[in-house]
Amino acid sequence: MTETYDYIVVGSGSAGCVLANRLSADPAIRVCLIEGGGSDRSLRVKVPAGILSLYGNPNFDYCYVGVPQPYLNNRRIPVNRGKALGGSTSINSMVYIRGAAADYDEWAELGCQGWSYADVLPVFKRLECNLLAQDRRFHGTEGELLVDNPRDPNALCHMFVAAGRDAGLPENTDFNAESQFGLGVYNVTQDRGQRFSAFTAFVRPAMSRPNLTVLSGCEARTVVVSGKRAIGVRVRHQGTERVLTASREVVLSAGAINSPQILLESGIGPAGELQRIGIEPVHDLPGVGKNLQDHVDGMITVRSSSTRTLGLSVSNLPRMLAAPFQYVARRKGMLTTNYVEAGGFARTRYAEGVPDIQFHFVPGYRSHRGRLVEYGHGYAIHTCVLRPRSVGEITLSSDASKRQALIDHRFFSDEHDAKVLVEGIKIARSILASQAFDAVRGVEMLPGKDVRSDDEILAYLRAEALTVYHPVGTCKMGTGDMAVVDPRTLKVRGIDGLRVADASIMPKLIGGNTNAPSMMIGQMASDMILRRNVAA
Repeated sequence: MTETYDYIVVGSGSAGCVLANRLSADPAIRVCLIEGGGSDRSLRVKVPAGILSLYGNPNFDYCYVGVPQPYLNNRRIPVNRGKALGGSTSINSMVYIRGAAADYDEWAELGCQGWSYADVLPVFKRLECNLLAQDRRFHGTEGELLVDNPRDPNALCHMFVAAGRDAGLPENTDFNAESQFGLGVYNVTQDRGQRFSAFTAFVRPAMSRPNLTVLSGCEARTVVVSGKRAIGVRVRHQGTERVLTASREVVLSAGAINSPQILLESGIGPAGELQRIGIEPVHDLPGVGKNLQDHVDGMITVRSSSTRTLGLSVSNLPRMLAAPFQYVARRKGMLTTNYVEAGGFARTRYAEGVPDIQFHFVPGYRSHRGRLVEYGHGYAIHTCVLRPRSVGEITLSSDASKRQALIDHRFFSDEHDAKVLVEGIKIARSILASQAFDAVRGVEMLPGKDVRSDDEILAYLRAEALTVYHPVGTCKMGTGDMAVVDPRTLKVRGIDGLRVADASIMPKLIGGNTNAPSMMIGQMASDMILRRNVAA
């Protein structure tokens, strides 16, 4: 097997798959795509409802757990990240959201020229194959990424949208157009009711290219640096360690947890911190691992006796038995659900123009005990803080024999986030109080009817709040001392032949799900690389 390539892309998630496709389109460029996980061909991955069997499953999920959070009762928060071809796009909820135009304009204002909404909108459109005849000013139809509606959304999703109108939230049929505000059924990345991951969209069609090598089950350990230039990647593959050489560049697309971890393991990061845990610094870059941001989330869950909701029960047994046949025959029924079929965006009294909270509505019972599957029926609303001010970091454990990433979100370290989420829970409750839900009315299990005041809601959130798995920012682009990559090139500052292209380069967390924005970053990075090749 060839050990030398022109480009080595580490990580087959949202950004890495786009990069591998675009770079290997030139037959003269040898590309190696590395993925630490295995195959994505399981029915658990392909069938949308299989998502419940993926979270916490070590065959598909890295199953990270954060460090104790002092503002969340010292709880350790699970951090699910995809471990398969397709990365987290093989285990996510398939929601297609780009974020608000203002998010990208803020990036530009922070010194990231070339990343304004006017700059990135054409890139989103190039990647997209919109199947919904949505406004061509905002959507593309020639790209590889299929964007569709859920095949068979549950009736409660329409109740949710109707209830929003009673709460002053209009129906929104396109969250990626002029405004995010309002509620609606989410667009999803699916192909006729089947998951359409980044790997499915961008790499599988390119697998026949002789200049593209895909190595699954291949763990990237460190970047090999000679002088101040990256020359390869040290990997563990099929039980052995070896070095893969990159004659041109190494591109880290391993995500906001793994990309900084690999840099730190390689001696690229805050020199003093590295020395204290026994790693010899190769290049002092203080921003590596800093600036961690994520969407902190609170849930309202209602137990209902209505079998119109998704659920596990004797009365629902006929529908459950019919589901596999409906799915195979017509791509309909319960197995098409991604569970968060509807949602939307709202403004609390703390919002500054754009919405500051997002809802993910689940037309099934979310366990009040934290289980993935709970007997019975009901529905739930997840509410998250879209633009958190709390900032955390990724560091490494000091145990050299088994070095691990220490994930510290520092949720609620800025009290503004707690205030926003308390208000968000109150808005979510106002939606559920609408007459639109009367036909399926049930008992609020969490937070519970006795949790009413702001202080009581905040205490509930400290005990129960989690994340919706949108970590970003840990190798941020910019111009200041804490910037890790140059926004014009995404090259790691001070190291030649090394770039980062994934959600970790975001200077600020966008208002929405991070899959589509990460694909956009992969496309931007490939354009930067290929322009350099043409110039050369």
